[in-house]
Amino acid sequence: MTGPKPGPKPGPKPGPKQDRSRATRQRLLEAAVACLAEHGWAGSTVAVVAERAGVSRGAAQHHFPTREDLFTAAVEYVAEERSQALRTIPTQDRRAVVAALVDLYTGPLFRAALHLWVAASNEDQLRPRVTELEARVGRESHRIAVDLLAADESRPGVRESVQGLLDMARGLGLATLLTDDRARRERVVAQWARILDEALG
Repeated sequence: MTGPKPGPKPGPKPGPKQDRSRATRQRLLEAAVACLAEHGWAGSTVAVVAERAGVSRGAAQHHFPTREDLFTAAVEYVAEERSQALRTIPTQDRRAVVAALVDLYTGPLFRAALHLWVAASNEDQLRPRVTELEARVGRESHRIAVDLLAADESRPGVRESVQGLLDMARGLGLATLLTDDRARRERVVAQWARILDEALG
């Protein structure tokens, strides 16, 4: 007499494998941004990023089949991380808000994004993806700035004042690529906080 047939053997638990895959993807994204900020588009190949992330080139291409996939995802990933950090800024201090928004455009993310923009101006395959990404990041940055500043955009001139702040921050980011003039930047931040106090009430 035979007993009941054994059921199917339990498969491997998906958790650890998924965790490893997520960790690998995150390492690749962070390495891609660092490479782009340090070496520019020409010096940032998939192989270079994979080596920096400590993974094989095959693993990198499993997550990101093309170079364009990797770098647009990397800039988007860090932009989202930065957006989350911006949302934690205390909104009571308008100068701190202005300084934090300026920091968004003076760190490695902006440097990486700038290299991506320059590459996109010459790479037909990359241009539409970067244009769409920049539009999305720009809209999100504007929304966050409005929330942090408690700005009422129904009032005349308020939307333009917020956008002017972001445009000014981007300009300071470009200047920082050549020189690190923190003292001047702090004076500009202080002046913009005063301007926004008057414009936003």
